[in-house]
Amino acid sequence: MQNISFFQDAFVAYLKQFETQKEPENLYKPISYILSLGGKRLRPVLTLMAAEIFNADYKQALNAALSIEVFHNFSLIHDDIMDDAPLRRGHVTVHEKWDVNTGILSGDAMLIMAYQLFENYEPETFRDLAKLFSKTALEVCEGQQYDVDFETRDDVTIPEYLKMIEYKTAVLVGAAMQMGAIVAKASESEQRLIYDFGRCLGIAFQLQDDYLDAFGDPKTFGKQVGGDIIENKKTFLYLKALEFSGAEQQQELRHLFAISPTDSSDKVESVKQLFVSSGAAEATKQEITAYTQQAFEVLKQLKIGAEEKQVLKQFGENLMNRSV
Repeated sequence: MQNISFFQDAFVAYLKQFETQKEPENLYKPISYILSLGGKRLRPVLTLMAAEIFNADYKQALNAALSIEVFHNFSLIHDDIMDDAPLRRGHVTVHEKWDVNTGILSGDAMLIMAYQLFENYEPETFRDLAKLFSKTALEVCEGQQYDVDFETRDDVTIPEYLKMIEYKTAVLVGAAMQMGAIVAKASESEQRLIYDFGRCLGIAFQLQDDYLDAFGDPKTFGKQVGGDIIENKKTFLYLKALEFSGAEQQQELRHLFAISPTDSSDKVESVKQLFVSSGAAEATKQEITAYTQQAFEVLKQLKIGAEEKQVLKQFGENLMNRSV
């Protein structure tokens, strides 16, 4: 079993072949730009790993891995437009570098390109990949809509929030792993298990992202630290702070989350202090650990070798302890 850095290098090399210059330039240049910004390449690496875990040559899964990465970056372009985000991976977002219309159209083209990559597989594999992809892509859109809806709601519950991040983030991680299993022609039961492993890791990953958004180092995080607070997003941290706080602190937190994003000079630090003093910051870290452990419990049920299980476990532990 190859290590994680091997799969990252192999995927990046394949991605560079894909980043061709085409016309019209204003459609394709933003696509090359977003794909070249780096990032963790978490999802495509998981696709390649899953293929090899189930005894296929990882190279067979490169097109499926690329499809996942192209789709993920398509969703980032559109998310950044919706959030009016200035930075992505430490660089100017597509809609800021070009304009909103370019971001929308280039993103649309990426969604189509993601589907085209399945054409490199035989009919049965194409069908299974496309079926999973369509289901997952729609769930990601549903998760994004929940996220938007929550911004104007004052009654979001913890279960609702967890469902939102499962759809917006975790299902794509699960699908990335299942796609590798599909390419490797693993059994349906093994496909379901590897999907669930990825799904649990994906929830832990998003909770960690929420935590880093508030408490990450701007030099390593790559995005605007405090962005969720500025945009009044009801993250797990916010919901837990409300749950753990008395009436006075609840009122203060709600007041801070009613402040316009354009008037937030002292808001971020004030909210972070409430996250810490209420115990919400610590509770979020515990939840990250809990979902990571759930993923490891699923891992025990997979009928794969001990070495392969250890590689997947190390991947999960690295995610839990990341700072970017």
